Amino acid sequence: MADTTDTPNMDLSEPLRRALGDRYLTYALSTIMHRALPDARDGLKPVHRRILFAMRELRLASNGGFRKSAKISGDVMGNYHPHGDAAIYDAMARLAQDFNVRYPLVDGQGNFGNIDGDNPAASRYTEARMTAVAEAMLEGLNENAVDFRENYDGTLTEPVVLPAQFPNLLANGSTGIAVGMATNIPPHNIAELCDACIHMIKVPDVRDDTLLNYVPGPDFPTGGIIVESPENIATAYRTGKGGFRLRCRYEIEDLGRGQWQIVVTEIPYQVQKSKLIEKIAELIQTKKIPILGDVRDESADDIRLVLEPRSKNVDPDVLMGMMYRNSDLEVRFSLNMNVLIDGLTPKVCSMKEVLRAFLDHRREVLIRRSTHRMEKIDHRLEVLEGFIVAFLNLDRVIDIIRYDDDPKAGLMREDWSKDHVRAMNEADYVSPGPSDGELSEVQADAILNMRLRSLRRLEEIELLREQSALMEERAGLEDLLESDDIQWDSITAQLKETKKKFGKDWVIDDVNRGQRLTTFAEAGEVADVPLEAMIDREPITVVCSQMGWIRAMTGHIDLTRELKFKDGDGPRFTFHAETTDRLLVFGANGRFYTMSASNLPGGRGMGEPLRLMVDLPNEAEILDIFIHKPERRLLVASSAGDGFVVPESDVVAQTRTGKQVLNVRGETRALVCKPVRGDFVAVVGENRKVLLFPLEELPELGRGKGVRLQKYKDGGLSDATTFVRELGLSWLDPAGRTRTETALDEWTGKRAGTGRMAPRGFPRDNKFN
Repeated sequence: MADTTDTPNMDLSEPLRRALGDRYLTYALSTIMHRALPDARDGLKPVHRRILFAMRELRLASNGGFRKSAKISGDVMGNYHPHGDAAIYDAMARLAQDFNVRYPLVDGQGNFGNIDGDNPAASRYTEARMTAVAEAMLEGLNENAVDFRENYDGTLTEPVVLPAQFPNLLANGSTGIAVGMATNIPPHNIAELCDACIHMIKVPDVRDDTLLNYVPGPDFPTGGIIVESPENIATAYRTGKGGFRLRCRYEIEDLGRGQWQIVVTEIPYQVQKSKLIEKIAELIQTKKIPILGDVRDESADDIRLVLEPRSKNVDPDVLMGMMYRNSDLEVRFSLNMNVLIDGLTPKVCSMKEVLRAFLDHRREVLIRRSTHRMEKIDHRLEVLEGFIVAFLNLDRVIDIIRYDDDPKAGLMREDWSKDHVRAMNEADYVSPGPSDGELSEVQADAILNMRLRSLRRLEEIELLREQSALMEERAGLEDLLESDDIQWDSITAQLKETKKKFGKDWVIDDVNRGQRLTTFAEAGEVADVPLEAMIDREPITVVCSQMGWIRAMTGHIDLTRELKFKDGDGPRFTFHAETTDRLLVFGANGRFYTMSASNLPGGRGMGEPLRLMVDLPNEAEILDIFIHKPERRLLVASSAGDGFVVPESDVVAQTRTGKQVLNVRGETRALVCKPVRGDFVAVVGENRKVLLFPLEELPELGRGKGVRLQKYKDGGLSDATTFVRELGLSWLDPAGRTRTETALDEWTGKRAGTGRMAPRGFPRDNKFN
């Protein structure tokens, strides 16, 4: 075993909990700061920032040529981002997808994916370059606008943040999942953001709600309609958390003769069209939206989804309301504006705070660029001053260069303020010359490096003009650096230029990308439409066999008619219904299952197994199938003799798994489910003892085991029913005749009694009917 006693930086006594905590915290901070959360200043994550910087280094301008995506992702990986090239290429490809990014930063050539959800082609097949938006993000990078840091191996440098000429964070949005936090920011319209920034410059303490006059809400690249209330939108932007309901955009096409169809032209943001169509097709197959007949995808370069109603009598608003509830034609986009302030601190910000961070960044960039420009101007003015001295004293300069052993030192030794000054005939001016009469090293080098062709007479005039222009520019920069008002005026002018360039008149490939694509509307209330209103009402006959195969035959047929069944099977339940009815199935497991009569298979074949349509276990017998009537009450009881009354409206199930109503355990099973008709309950046990008691002694429950109906020493319940005491209790005798007994005092007692032997003529199967 290796000796670890001399291993550096290893504390063997460190508790495991602390070691894990420290390392996990390091990982979490790395994920938050360097991967998942965007910077509030330029709205970019490190990988996106490095992609744009690498493309700039490759000189991939928006008006230049394309380069292979593999070359770009390879440079990013090798120079700045030591992660997988597939992840880098995926990030770059997303910046080129105009259906994902409101203002694409990458101009892609080739297959970069589509709104159907197809992946981009491999990086060796595609090419890319920057867009004008990306160039605006990088403008001023070579003017000391931002700080640079060493790359991962210290061989190169990369920008900490981009200058970002426009508010990219809100313009393009961002999404990411870190450790313990996440971010989700929708895209917005750049013209509206510029207007909001300009207003914030004029009114620094602007109210959050006032900004909504300029930025009413997100502007998604795929369009759509926002139906969120203004109050919720205001709250979301004020707190940095909330959501937006986004619907598709559609129009109704008239096909003549009363026929029509719905054409969806814009789908919600980040919804894959292919999966959306699959979901709608599934809704049609499962008949969850019975009034929808068909769906077709007729899309080319644009979106065109055709929804055909099952009948021309369907209300289009009702159909779309059902589509909104059951498909991704309406989605909710969550807002979580969690960003890095100054690139370090994660914080959930309001829209005002995000715009303020951007404006403060723009001011810092302006000051740094102006300072850098002043340094360049000072250097150039120093050189120009030396040139002017050389032109005014050209003969002496030539002599020094020709005859002096060290021309540079000779130029710097000479006193140019007194001797060797000649006047120009065309201009009455006196050059200020060097302040101390001597040339600086920079001026001497510039004179020595000057080309002979620069000794033309016109060059003197150009030098003076350039000096005058630079002095004027320098004075303006001095005023700017000393005045906050001038700085904000300059930023306002930049924002106006950005708005003009990328605003509503910005056209790409004959498509106006600058105008607002997402509009606003009131959601409106979609009323709960009963099933009967969505289905054509037609008579059917429901047939269920002994083995549980169910079907619906067209029309109300004669219930005594002989029907075909599988070998070894026979009829069990046969009754008349309508396609608008809901059917209730009661199983021996005490659960009720709900089915739509319109979803039953047709009557031409043998039907389908009922157990495949609902999740009824194989060991649970089907006790009864009947039409649901909400106003009725049901008597349910188990084989152990326990039961209660339940409102029929409470047993309706919303899922295939059904709804547990009568609780049974062990060998006990559900046995009775009958509509309540009357004021008395009749119970008969397997011991043929009958007990009658008032219905009011039974509780009305929604679910449970119930109470004891009849007491047994051996056996259990055989049957139970309800009846009207005044009309008597009826049953079918062995001869098939109806017999009614009105003298019932002998069998009447309290609930949970043992009862007395059944009267003469009572059916041998111990069933009341």
